[in-house]
Amino acid sequence: MREVFELDRDQVPTHWYNILADLPIEVPPARPAPPRNGGSAPLQPQLPLSMYRQSIGRERYVEIPGPVRSEYQRWRPTPLFRASRLENALDTPAHIYFKYEGTSPSGSHKINTALAQAYYYGRSGVREMVTGTGAGQWGTALAMACHPYGMACTVFMVRSSYEQKPYRGTLMRLNGAEVVPSPSTRTEVGRAALRADPESPGTLGIANAEAIEYANGRKGARFSIGSGENHVLMHQTVIGEEALLQMELAGEFPDVVIGAMGAGSNFAGLTFPFYRAALAENPATRFLAVEPDACPKMTRGSYMLDYTDYSGVTPAVKMYTLGHTFTAYHIHAGGLRYHGAAPIVSAMYDNGMVEATSYSQTRVFESGAAFAKAEGLVPAPESAHAVAAAIDEAVRAREEGEERVVLVGLSGHGLLDLGAYESHLSGETVDVAPTDEEIKASLRLIESL
Repeated sequence: MREVFELDRDQVPTHWYNILADLPIEVPPARPAPPRNGGSAPLQPQLPLSMYRQSIGRERYVEIPGPVRSEYQRWRPTPLFRASRLENALDTPAHIYFKYEGTSPSGSHKINTALAQAYYYGRSGVREMVTGTGAGQWGTALAMACHPYGMACTVFMVRSSYEQKPYRGTLMRLNGAEVVPSPSTRTEVGRAALRADPESPGTLGIANAEAIEYANGRKGARFSIGSGENHVLMHQTVIGEEALLQMELAGEFPDVVIGAMGAGSNFAGLTFPFYRAALAENPATRFLAVEPDACPKMTRGSYMLDYTDYSGVTPAVKMYTLGHTFTAYHIHAGGLRYHGAAPIVSAMYDNGMVEATSYSQTRVFESGAAFAKAEGLVPAPESAHAVAAAIDEAVRAREEGEERVVLVGLSGHGLLDLGAYESHLSGETVDVAPTDEEIKASLRLIESL
């Protein structure tokens, strides 16, 4: 049985895929944020015009700039594997495949958009990129992407992840970035968050709000975001475009495509090209987004207007959300603690075009450990959510006595998350989830938008 499906270097995609060209539904546009009180400086535009056009455009394919594609070719195409050892361990008739993004220099899929953004920002004259990061994969990727263009990089990293994953900070600093645990005393947003809770573990919404405020006050600096925005999701479609060719080599088309769900870049990057192909190949193909019980924006949140940052200075977008001030428990899958889902993914979910489910930390790490034992690769805690869902699909296939082709996105390796796995092995993992009242209270704050 063939277990590895690799492409040649010249098969790295030449174009990103824009799903907006093929969606039969409307994705509501963003609504500008109201004027801010208190005499603060007005928020300056953050996106280069070229990337703004990508966000609102309807062209099916957007050409990848030559310098960006050349950088991709340093490690892309990434491999697709048949998880035959996991299949045997589960005694399932299901065929499980996983697209592995952990071979990138940053160890995750995030560098796919980081390189693109660094290219566009650099061409527009930006000298410093500022961002917020959860578990640190995005901050690491952006630091690595800024370095070749001679740009400075400042990263506000969610405090709980900064403490849980110190070596991610080390990687960023090795690449010349300044790393600031968030909430911090650098910004008014951070100081306000600390006044409200001096022990705040932080959220990605707070980190992004700090990054926006910090960038807005520095000449030549701009804020950059690693997930959720239309252009970011599009940049990640190199994953799915490669996986389509690799599944052709395997001679199969997936019945279900599974990805972990933070704000949506990993999930979209794998699933969007398969959505296009499924229209002709297998209209019954399912697309499953997997989130943590601790931050269940799709499975328990509401589809409504909300801000993408904690302070509410960004435009309001319609999305599945728990409220931009929601603070999830500081689980190890820090990349999935974002309060909202990407507008495109949210619109698809609201129209029944994608599915969503959530898992507890215990179940996620059990699945990650089982995968590591079987396949010899340690998945990042975020990716382990998708693995848990893939295992459940395989078990159902066994119970129902039918074959099923499962494709799962392994968005990054967990080699810098071994402390989290050690907590699991020692029985210290805690399962947490917000109460209905906590979610309702958070959502009430945005009902007037």
